[in-house]
Amino acid sequence: MDGSLEPASSPASRLADPEVLHKVDSGAGNASSHEDAKERRMAQAVADQMSMPMTVHQVRLHGATNTRRGFLEPMFASIFGDEASKPSTVGEVMDSLRILSARLSGLQILKQPPEFFMDASPQTNPGTTPSDVDVDIRVHELPRFKLQTGTDVGNGEGSAYGSLLWRNMFGGAEMLTLNAKAGTRTRSAYSANLSAPVLSNPDMRISLEAMASAAEKPWASHEEVLKGGSTKFSWLDAQRDSHSIEYSGTWRQITGLAATASPTVRTDAGDSIKSAIKYTHIRERRDNPQLPQSGYMVRSGLELAGVGPLGGDVAFSKGELEMGGAVPIPLPGRPGPSGMSIGGGFRMGMLWPLPIGFDLFGKAPPSRLNDRFQLGGPTDVRGFKLGGIGPHDGQDSVGGDMFAAGSVNLLMPLPYKGPESAMRFQVFANGGRLVALKSQDRRGETSSAGLDVSTVRRGMFTAMRELVTGRPTVAAGVGLVYAHPVARFELNFSLPVDLRRGEVGTKGFQVGVGINLL
Repeated sequence: MDGSLEPASSPASRLADPEVLHKVDSGAGNASSHEDAKERRMAQAVADQMSMPMTVHQVRLHGATNTRRGFLEPMFASIFGDEASKPSTVGEVMDSLRILSARLSGLQILKQPPEFFMDASPQTNPGTTPSDVDVDIRVHELPRFKLQTGTDVGNGEGSAYGSLLWRNMFGGAEMLTLNAKAGTRTRSAYSANLSAPVLSNPDMRISLEAMASAAEKPWASHEEVLKGGSTKFSWLDAQRDSHSIEYSGTWRQITGLAATASPTVRTDAGDSIKSAIKYTHIRERRDNPQLPQSGYMVRSGLELAGVGPLGGDVAFSKGELEMGGAVPIPLPGRPGPSGMSIGGGFRMGMLWPLPIGFDLFGKAPPSRLNDRFQLGGPTDVRGFKLGGIGPHDGQDSVGGDMFAAGSVNLLMPLPYKGPESAMRFQVFANGGRLVALKSQDRRGETSSAGLDVSTVRRGMFTAMRELVTGRPTVAAGVGLVYAHPVARFELNFSLPVDLRRGEVGTKGFQVGVGINLL
């Protein structure tokens, strides 16, 4: 079936020509009544032709040498279906082919969208009818193996990495990814992730991951060692929003304490085990996530650890919300996009300590350094060191249980680059607050055995009031932005405007590299 294919020349296949449909759309809104009448006649002609009878007699797939037939067959249900749902007109067949094209592309194993060729079925076959067509589909699969190595510099760290991707392992669009990384701050990081579509549906995937890492946390005078695994089920809904449910079990160590480590860090040193489930929802409506000119995004997550049958020795609920968006700025007298936009972002989160296991009204252990929020840094609140905002014990950033942060920026194209360039000049202002649960009881003492329900509630309400009524920590600056397809790079000159005692700002240049910047 790998013979040479030519585009179909039948009248039915020409109906799908995007140029014809484009001509119909492009004439809408003309002032001339003659042109309006002509466009209406063309639209009616296309509508009449789209309602003409057409059925698919057979489908031939070319180029899928590494993919199992049994895996692909359920994806063709949109074309064949049953007697009640089988496409029977030109328009319905075209819609079913668009659905199939999206499903095949969503498998992430093709170099480009599939190519479709249609022709009338030979009438020498007694099983065919005049409305039958044969469909040939040509696909070009990506290489099964991809090896990458390189170096990263950013966020105060230099590192070298290597990754191996094995696509279509068993012929069902499975993917195995092996990663290794070593650097000045991340001493070592290894992970293995195996994922596969569920029921041949590219919009639903299940994945298994194992990981081990050891990284320095200089802002809190320790090193953190992690070993664990997770399983995740993710899917896209009808609005193309992303959802995922994940279970993870992780053994954590706070070790390698510096001689100057604070008492708070020393108290949390040692081992802990976290067993948690997490739900994440992402709605992405920006035109370019790395350099948005218009649109919005919403990301939310809720994590539950240590309660009920989950086990482990930490228990909490942890919720996070992030929103961002941009609005283009048109230039008077200049058609088309100007490359200028005003954007903004907002993040907030809350960690609520809970009793471990099934004792709903028992003592809740205070949150640990591993789990608390950190705020500040070149990819977070710019103008501050990593973990520079919020509670400190001496020189150590010990994190908080509740935070809110926001930013606003103006993006402008460089004079010699123009609006099509991935480079922008930015002016920004950002700020935030990070506060900790007040974990003292009525006598002003902190219990090492844990906190009762009423103490947690009073402490969280006090922290919430402090978060809302206190002035935020603020910085402003200017910089250059480069939107690479993989990540966003920023070189900023920042100036802290307002900060509290103990917080650490950075007056001068910062380099930020990430895919999710505030």
